Amino acid sequence: MKSRADSLGAPPQAQSVAEAAEILSVADVIILGEVHDNAHHHQVQAELVTILRPKALVWEMITQEQAERLTPQILQDSGETAGILEWKASGWPEFSLYAPVFSAGRALTHFGAQVPRSLTRAALKAGVAIHFGAEASRFGLDTPLPEAEQKDREAEQMANHCDALPEHVLPMLVDVQRLRDASLAAAAERALLQTGGPVVVITGNGHARLDRGLSVYLQRAMPETVILALGQMEGEVSQGAFDVVISAPAIERPDPCLAFAKPD
Repeated sequence: MKSRADSLGAPPQAQSVAEAAEILSVADVIILGEVHDNAHHHQVQAELVTILRPKALVWEMITQEQAERLTPQILQDSGETAGILEWKASGWPEFSLYAPVFSAGRALTHFGAQVPRSLTRAALKAGVAIHFGAEASRFGLDTPLPEAEQKDREAEQMANHCDALPEHVLPMLVDVQRLRDASLAAAAERALLQTGGPVVVITGNGHARLDRGLSVYLQRAMPETVILALGQMEGEVSQGAFDVVISAPAIERPDPCLAFAKPD
C-alpha cells in the first residue's frame, strides 16, 4: 500500500509557529514530531496546542493507564503531574522539557500509546502482530515491509546504534518500531472517535514521519481521516517526509557512541 508520502516533495519550511499552525489546522489528526531532548521543540509543541485547540492529546511517552490518571487539577501542577506519571523512572528526558506541553493541554482529554518494555519483550516473543491483537490486519501490522524498506530500516537501526549491534537484533528493533507506530495509530483513532477531534499526537520525529510512521497505519485503518505531520529539525537536516518542518538549533550532547565503546 502506497503512503501519501510517496507523492510529497520536500516539505515546506515554516518560518514561525503561526505559519506551521496554519498548514496543520485543517487536519483531523495532527502529529507533532520532536527530538526528545530539545527544549525548543517542546515549546513549539506547547504553542501549537494552544493555537490549534485540539480536543485530545495522544502521548508516545505514557501508557493509557497513566493517561487516565490525569485531570485538569493535576495538570495545573507540573510536580504533581510528573509524580502521577512516575516520570523519573520512565527513562524519558527530564519532565521540565515536557511540562509546557502538558500545561498547554491541561483542559484536554489525554491518551497514552506507550508500549511498556515488559510488553515489548512479550510481543517480540509472540510476534508483534499477534501481540497487537485482532486489529493488526486493519492497521496493516501483519503485512511484512517491502524487502528494500526492511533493509533500509535495519541499516538505519545499525547506524543509530553506532554499528555496535549484532545483525540478528536488527529485525527485532524494526518490529518494535512498527509496533509502537501501530500503537500510536490505535490511540489516535481511539482519541478521535471518543472526542470527535481534532487530535494532536506528541511523538518523536521517527514516528511522526509520513513515509513510515504512525500515519501509515492510521491511514490504513481510517482512510478518510485527514492526517498532517510536523517534523522538528535541528539545523537544516531533514530525515523523512512531513507536511511541514520547523527548525531549531541543535543542543550540545555527549557522543552517544561512547556508550558502545569497549574499554581498553
